Parts: sequence; structure tokens; C-alpha cells
Amino acid sequence: MATESTTTSAASSAMDITEIMKYLPHRYPFLLVDRVLELVPNERIVALKNITMNEPQFPGHFPNHPVMPGVLMIEALAQTAGLLAFKSGGNEISPNSVVYFVGIDGARFKRPVVPGDQLRMEASVLRVTRGIWKFAVKGTVDGQTACEAELMCTLKEL
Repeated sequence: MATESTTTSAASSAMDITEIMKYLPHRYPFLLVDRVLELVPNERIVALKNITMNEPQFPGHFPNHPVMPGVLMIEALAQTAGLLAFKSGGNEISPNSVVYFVGIDGARFKRPVVPGDQLRMEASVLRVTRGIWKFAVKGTVDGQTACEAELMCTLKEL
């Protein structure tokens, strides 16, 4: 029965879409995190984005060859990092709390992400200085790197 307690503690860090929506103000079509698999406050997070053909960007990017725009992959990674920042803050989230994306360094795109793919998003805290969080982020599909960058975010009250 030791595996049951291990499973319970691992599951406690997971988040479904209902809990994600308590932390992120984004809604369809701009909520880009479907599930959190792992979250260790002040350390790292692993989340998923399921890519489907009925998303609004695909009729125009690119017709007859749908590819998830790189800017949306970065946004999905920023939302993932924002969840980690919120959950690491230790404070109650107010309706006026928001995480602003304030910078990006070293963004690289290594493979296209297409409908039917599942983007696995990982963010790790590099440092927190004067309210600015810096994260190493990476998106993979089937174990292959799709994109990576360093992102900076800050938590603010509106």
C-alpha cells in the first residue's frame, strides 16, 4: 500500500481545468493550459495543452497546413509559469491578481506543433528578484523539444 500514499501525494499537486481557472484570468479562446500534472511550489511545474483542429487560429495559420503559432506556444508556457508563480506565492488569490508577462530571452522553435499533438509544458524557477520571476520553460511533443525560452513574469494587483 506504499504506492497508494505516493500516488496521493503526487496527485495533490495536480490541477484540473476548474482549479486552473481559479488562478488564470484567461478564458476561451485564450486559456492555453488544460491540465497540470505536477507542481512543486518555488521549483517547477509540468502542464499539458491539447492541440485540436477546432481552435480559432488554424483556419488562418496556415490554411491546408495547420501549425500552432510560436507566439501561442510562448503564451501557453507563460500561463504555465504564471500558475507556478501564483501557487508559490503563498497568498490567497484575489479577483484583482494578475501575472504579467514582462520579458523573454532566447526563444527557440525546434519543431512544428500541429492538431492532434499534446504540448507538454515545463517551467522551472531560475530566480525571483524584486518581484520579477524568471523561468526556464520548455515545450515538448512526444519527447521532442518544440520550443524553449527564458521568461520573466511579475504578480500584480489591479
